Amino acid sequence: MLIRRPSDIRPSEITDPALYRERRSFITGLAALGATALFPLPASANTKLPSVKNGAYRTNSAPTPYQDVTTYNNFYEFGTDKESPAILARNFVTRPWTVMVDGLVKRPTTFGIDDLLKLPLEERIYRLRCVEGWSMVIPWTGLPLSAILKRVEPTGSAKFVEFTTLYDPKRMPGQRSSVLDWPYVEGLRLDEAQHPLTLLTLGLYGEVLPNQNGAPVRVVVPWKYGFKSAKSIVRIRLVEKAPLTAWMRAAPNEYGFFSNVNPAVDHPRWSQARERRIGEFFKRATLPFNGYGEQVAAMYAGMDLRKYF
Repeated sequence: MLIRRPSDIRPSEITDPALYRERRSFITGLAALGATALFPLPASANTKLPSVKNGAYRTNSAPTPYQDVTTYNNFYEFGTDKESPAILARNFVTRPWTVMVDGLVKRPTTFGIDDLLKLPLEERIYRLRCVEGWSMVIPWTGLPLSAILKRVEPTGSAKFVEFTTLYDPKRMPGQRSSVLDWPYVEGLRLDEAQHPLTLLTLGLYGEVLPNQNGAPVRVVVPWKYGFKSAKSIVRIRLVEKAPLTAWMRAAPNEYGFFSNVNPAVDHPRWSQARERRIGEFFKRATLPFNGYGEQVAAMYAGMDLRKYF
């Protein structure tokens, strides 16, 4: 296993967010539009999700335009800059696809993606905050992860949930890079995974997930930084101990297990106190728990959130 210090990672692999945003604060939308003009995303039939109801969790903020949501992405399996995933994932095949849910459960089950799409789906408008200092407001479609966990019946010894992304360097060219120790692994505490805000996500803007946004199935945990929301998931495993995640392996001093949005805890290389929403010029104050404190803060009562970052 290769563990790399932040100083070992080339600038081309992880963009300095401060410099990047200063250069491109006015032209993000134009750059994204140009990328898709040169490399148009393939048209696909039957992308609309049928029978989706409005979920309980919504926001009064205007959603980020679809064009920006689908052309400015963090998805290291398809490149480390923000524009590459929309280009390099354009021919990624997501059918057939299965998600195995196993580990410390009474009824391990493998779910086909089309079986998941037949379950009751709802649309929720969530904010997504990334550790680099930018954010979006996205209408996600999916079902509570708790609904799937309930079906497999976690045992009493299950304390954490581990998510594993597909490992296939032939189809995911970013995995040929050593920037991370692949496959991508993330995790949540069981109570976090069972929280009603945690969404097993199958679509956005009323359509199936675009490849660059984590197709065909990802998790969205809106009070945590975006890298916690694992994409292109093939396995969900319930375990007794906290999993060692991909970013904890790469840079444990920068990326902790909990990764709750906390403006009082800076990333070692930049402040987290303010954020810039994609499509806007001026920054705004970062909200604790990304604005979801009323719903989730009780789970961390008594914890030192500077130590358990």
